[in-house]
Amino acid sequence: MASLGPAVSSLRSSLSLLESSISILDEGVSDFPRLCKVLQTQQHFELLPEPTLREAQQSLVDEIVPAIDQLLSIAENHVNQLARREAGLKARSELLEGRLNNNRRNSSFGGDIRPFQNTTSTQAAGLADSKVLEMKRLQQKKERLQYAIERLELQSKQRERELRKSMAIVRE
Repeated sequence: MASLGPAVSSLRSSLSLLESSISILDEGVSDFPRLCKVLQTQQHFELLPEPTLREAQQSLVDEIVPAIDQLLSIAENHVNQLARREAGLKARSELLEGRLNNNRRNSSFGGDIRPFQNTTSTQAAGLADSKVLEMKRLQQKKERLQYAIERLELQSKQRERELRKSMAIVRE
């Protein structure tokens, strides 16, 4: 048995060396899942090549510019429409102001004729009254004709505005 003694002792030292190696490895590997988690890389920002960024920017520009142009044309048409409406209202105001002034002049004109009549002669008074009545009738006819002309001019302007508006819609 003496010959087996050194082999057994060598086997025991190998076994103890193996056990210490296993314990060292166990200590080193026991923290392995945590190390995997710590060493794992996370990509927080995506890096893109410059040509891809330029393509994305161009696609945005191609998408946004027509929408902006359309909104600008709508706003411009609305502003033009408001300007035409303002011009129409101004023209109507001027027309009504002219009518008002014309009515004031006519009422003062009718009142001013009577003092100049020859009241001494009844024939002259009758003749003057008939002339005054004829003048008033002609004045009223003139006012009606002026009103008709102004109304036709306004209708013409309104039709022109409608035509311009329809042409603006066709252009879009």
